[in-house]
Amino acid sequence: MSENYKDTVAQEDGLTRGDDVLEQFASEDHSSEDRSLTDQDGMEMHSARFQSDESFDSEDEFTEADDDDTEPIIYETAVEDREEQAAFQARMEAAMKTGAENSSLIAPSERGVAEGDAPSGVRSIAEMLGVIESLIFVSEDPLSVRAIAEVLQEDRGWVELAVQELVKEFNERDGGLWLREVAGGWQFATRPEHHEYIRAYLRSRPSAKLSLAALETLAVIAYKQPITVPEILEIRGVQSSSAIKTLLDKRLIIVKGRKETVGRPMMYGTSKEFLLQFGLRDLSELPSFEDFEDLTSSVA
Repeated sequence: MSENYKDTVAQEDGLTRGDDVLEQFASEDHSSEDRSLTDQDGMEMHSARFQSDESFDSEDEFTEADDDDTEPIIYETAVEDREEQAAFQARMEAAMKTGAENSSLIAPSERGVAEGDAPSGVRSIAEMLGVIESLIFVSEDPLSVRAIAEVLQEDRGWVELAVQELVKEFNERDGGLWLREVAGGWQFATRPEHHEYIRAYLRSRPSAKLSLAALETLAVIAYKQPITVPEILEIRGVQSSSAIKTLLDKRLIIVKGRKETVGRPMMYGTSKEFLLQFGLRDLSELPSFEDFEDLTSSVA
């Protein structure tokens, strides 16, 4: 066999085997195969896996995915909520401390009351402010937190917080009244800077004190009640009709009935207003006659 023939056969055989390899490679699926490269140190560097166009429709999907990341906003909101809650709790603790200094021990259930942890059925702060303001206004004496809590049947810590809010509201505004703490309670008062004008007004009013005749008549009625006009005349020695009219107008005395005697004259006695004006619980607390005369000098 000639040399040229051998070379020709070898070439043809090689081409045939090469074609078979190419056909086999083309028939295999290499769309998702990982390609790798090897660096100089022998470390394998993987290239990205081939992906079809169906995996992501467009580049916008990558942008939208980034936009959905809202963790920083949630985090900042949580921080603000915690700071606001901490500030409210600090105010509550300050209010509780003030209450503890001015009253007896506070029950554990009353400690740490915050607006979000109000006792079951408790009124809102807004409603509490209105109710407490009304109670303090109508009270003749300074009203304590304990008394307010008993009337409202509310937690004392919650009431203390409402009182402090009311004090802050009144005392920070430039009004004619302010809330002051007196003898363990709270009371409305006129502002000291207005006292000059108030004194001038009170001095301009006509005197409302009782005359000497009215005072004597009131003393007789207070210690001898029920008593008739003739009996008053017998004790005082002078007519008392004008004094009796004055006392009736001021509601210090009232008609107690009629005496079963000739002419059935009316009988007079002191009224509830009399007890209020002189600070008496009942007639058993009447002072001596001399002390009573001193008290009547201040009756309006």
